[in-house]
Amino acid sequence: MHSNGLFLKDVAGFLGFYYTALALMNAVAALILWQKKKQTGWAIAWSVFASVMMVLAGLALSGSKSLVPSLPLAARSLVNTLSGPMLYTLGTTALFTILFVFRKFFVQPMVAWTVFNAALVLMGLSMADENFAAIVMKPDNVPIVGLVFLLAFFTWVATKQAVVNDERIARGLPPMEKLDDEKVLVWPDLVYTELICMVAVSAFLLVWAIFLPAPLEEPASSVKTPNPSKAPWYFLGLQEMLVYFDPWYAGVVLPSLVVFGLMAMPYLDFNKKGNGYYSIEERKFSYLVYQFGFFELWITLIILGTFLRGPNWNFYGPFEYWTPYKVEVLNNVDLPQMFWVNLLDRPLPRAPQGAGTLAQIGYILLREAPGIALVGAYLLLLPPLLAVTFFRGFFAKMGFIRYMIMANLMLLMLSLPLKMILRWTLNLKYLVSIPEFSLNF
Repeated sequence: MHSNGLFLKDVAGFLGFYYTALALMNAVAALILWQKKKQTGWAIAWSVFASVMMVLAGLALSGSKSLVPSLPLAARSLVNTLSGPMLYTLGTTALFTILFVFRKFFVQPMVAWTVFNAALVLMGLSMADENFAAIVMKPDNVPIVGLVFLLAFFTWVATKQAVVNDERIARGLPPMEKLDDEKVLVWPDLVYTELICMVAVSAFLLVWAIFLPAPLEEPASSVKTPNPSKAPWYFLGLQEMLVYFDPWYAGVVLPSLVVFGLMAMPYLDFNKKGNGYYSIEERKFSYLVYQFGFFELWITLIILGTFLRGPNWNFYGPFEYWTPYKVEVLNNVDLPQMFWVNLLDRPLPRAPQGAGTLAQIGYILLREAPGIALVGAYLLLLPPLLAVTFFRGFFAKMGFIRYMIMANLMLLMLSLPLKMILRWTLNLKYLVSIPEFSLNF
């Protein structure tokens, strides 16, 4: 970790270019709004914003510690305090809910453009912090930052199209996709377009590799491993799941269930609406389940593993220094320990010395009875209860077999955030722990 003066000298040029790019981007947007859209008010607003960005660019290029724009220390400390895993998960869930409920507001172009610029400005102000920049500007993490913005953009495009279609369907009009459903020839239309995209992406990657070369680390050594040792970004969600579940479950069972669930979707789905066009209102349940599974149980875990997991796999705030000497006291216990020892003040049931195999299995089942009962009620009793309450319509349309497959897949998906919350709040390690057979859940 170098001194703040040297850091500002290194990052000043980048921030100057960054704010200049923001200024030019918004100047072009203002010009388009003025000449083509005839929205004079918005054009003036974004022209002023572009001017402010040019001022920030000049301050950043000065390299002075007192002039380089940055987030106040109090704001950075607050963000670090609020970046714990529990608040992070609750915050992302609340954000997902707000964006869904008020989607008609957020899909408006000017609203989305404002949110996009606010996010870029916030990132620029955060980059003046040495610890934040060390994480975000790491060559391995730069593509992930770009992918986050690309994911937000394409999600906005799809949601906007769905909102437009839902409004048209409500007025008795066909969706937008039905207005232009001409068949397009694979050759030359599709192949020609793909060829142009391939050439453009190849040129972009070439320029990227010149200005941001891939980091080459020292040869692998069994006596010295990186700290933290992280999987590629697309496996970070899986690596995060390994923290809360046994490897056989997080590494084999859950991924297999994801593949099986995706394969089973066409056979479980009874809603014929929404095929071939974007819609949310006509497929609200399917949309919410998929979006929750994709964003909350995969994308947020990738972001968490990339930017908030540091040395020793501890949690760190975005503006916190990643020191390998940070020690977090954890006393994770299994549910049998919590039930028999902590609650009933009794020792764990154990088979007497010399007991037979059947007797040992009986004592194991007795020891794990609380966890087995809880998991059994969750997977066996909850689906029928939901069938006669919240999911009564689903049960009537799907039938018993399809409904039970759908309900159990959904409950297994929800087991991930529930287990994470139990770990963070109660330090619960496993609900069922049978080390004798290497079976933990």
